[in-house]
Amino acid sequence: MKKFITTLKNIWKIKELRDRILFTLGILMVYRFGCFVVLPGVVPEVLEQAASSGGGNDLFGLINMFTGGAFNKAAIFALGIMPYITASIIIQLLGFAVPYFQRLQQREGESGRKKITQITRLLTVAITLVQGGAYLTYIMSQGAVDPSVPTSIFWFSNIIILSTGTIFAMWLGERITDNGIGNGISLLIMIGIIATLPGALVYEFTQNFGLAFVLEMVALFVVILATVMIVQAVRRIPIQFAKRVVGRGSNAMPAAGNRDYIPVKLNASGVMPIIFAQAIMFLPAYLLQFMAGSEGTGTGSALLASMNDFTSAPYNIVYFILVVLFTYIYTALMVNPQQYSEYLKRQNAFIPGIKPGKNTAEFIDSVTTRITLPGSIFLALIAILPAFAAAFGVNLAFALFFGGTSLLILVGVVLDTLQQIESYLLMRKYDGLVKSGKLKGKSGVQGIGASM
Repeated sequence: MKKFITTLKNIWKIKELRDRILFTLGILMVYRFGCFVVLPGVVPEVLEQAASSGGGNDLFGLINMFTGGAFNKAAIFALGIMPYITASIIIQLLGFAVPYFQRLQQREGESGRKKITQITRLLTVAITLVQGGAYLTYIMSQGAVDPSVPTSIFWFSNIIILSTGTIFAMWLGERITDNGIGNGISLLIMIGIIATLPGALVYEFTQNFGLAFVLEMVALFVVILATVMIVQAVRRIPIQFAKRVVGRGSNAMPAAGNRDYIPVKLNASGVMPIIFAQAIMFLPAYLLQFMAGSEGTGTGSALLASMNDFTSAPYNIVYFILVVLFTYIYTALMVNPQQYSEYLKRQNAFIPGIKPGKNTAEFIDSVTTRITLPGSIFLALIAILPAFAAAFGVNLAFALFFGGTSLLILVGVVLDTLQQIESYLLMRKYDGLVKSGKLKGKSGVQGIGASM
């Protein structure tokens, strides 16, 4: 405890770090305030009642958690930062497939990044308009609109407000990145997830007071430790630089080659496979809503209903398989063995026992393929852990913190933010946040945090 207090004092002594932390907290408070400002013409009580009657185990409950409860409140930040995340993912995928975006990302430097940022913002507006229209349709279908408000005025005003709210949230995230601490977009997502934690924790404590609650806390602690290990784990491929000749003439002598390594992450794809798999898992929910308006009954409708329940066996089996598949696909896009091989050749380096060129690329590819299998399985297990927690009697709101996208985002963003704070402490000759060594790596939100 004494070391913790000393560390807090050291953080407060660094003016730049102190100002950045206070600025970040102020921006997060503004964002949370916007999550409680209700859209005009909406009756939020009706919407929350309709959401609670659904049981909380449908996919709309997941959306509500990522927006910090703003989705069920019909707030101006009801869509949160998710349209911007979707746009960033689309642009990132286009960078792998479309030559124009490849040039912008890899060859045109700062000007290319500015163009990508501008395109991402425009795409965010387009996605927000589409998702905003779908969200307003959902509100009207739940009967949560004041009947005295004309439909045309309700649609026109709220589609503008929702779009403005998302753009403003995006701007807040960029301000945190520029003037605060940590990645702003990732922090906005994290604060939305954390906002639901106190209520879920208190409810779980009142329902399972005693030994059961202690065991749940121990299980959650073990799951968090395992997630940190997966996020930070790397397979080090040793490399050696060729020997150099030092001196001239008779005094010339070979200098020993330096040794280094290529860090290949166990989970190179980060949280992206879970995001992609979850996006596909939303399709049955939309189909179920479509069938509800028709005569969709019977076995097909029952199967779709089970696919809309993240605690059901069919949902988790399909979800597990999709996460494993997308982990392989996204890792293949992210890790390019041929680029590693060419880079080693340019640096006059090699992998001991492996011939340069094609053999090096094949070796790196085989190593990546082997470690991706356990990485994908571990990631898929984390993705479906909330269903197991719910099966053991944990309430649904609290069970979501036992795994899935929420836990990976929380762990990744916290590690990234702590790493930045530690760098400030080490630069000022203070002790770091850990007793020995220092925090390693970037956050596990690679596809989200890094691309923002």
